[in-house]
Amino acid sequence: MQPNTPAAAAAQGDTSPPQPFFMLPVRVYYEDTDAAGVVYYANYLRFCERARTEWLRALGFEQQAMMSSTGTAFVVRSVHADYLVPARLDDALEVVTRIGTLRRASLLFNQEIRRQGQLLFTAQVLVACIDTHRQKPAPMPANLHALFERSFA
Repeated sequence: MQPNTPAAAAAQGDTSPPQPFFMLPVRVYYEDTDAAGVVYYANYLRFCERARTEWLRALGFEQQAMMSSTGTAFVVRSVHADYLVPARLDDALEVVTRIGTLRRASLLFNQEIRRQGQLLFTAQVLVACIDTHRQKPAPMPANLHALFERSFA
């Protein structure tokens, strides 16, 4: 049985475009909160990291496999974050990820965290692709760039 991913679908001749966004559900656990009972500020960034990683996985790309096969990896170059409304223990959240800008060796992700439609947090995360041996910018794998390009259109 083949995995149910866009990469597997493309291998079988499916040319439908990937989704223009990715949504990851997240539940707030006790370990995610601070002494005031709200989500600790750094954990919003962790939720966003998970969403970007799971989007790659949904596209058929495992980051460890990408590093092993192409010698490239993604690193965060910069983050701009706005904390609008606090999330609390047991909240069911949605982390929505979209591509803002796509370049050969970088992409800007626009991310939102929502609770029942209410916007709690926004972030713009600039991610660069690097050569893991030289620690210098490098073009992302062409097939991954093409998948992002199709979902960005």
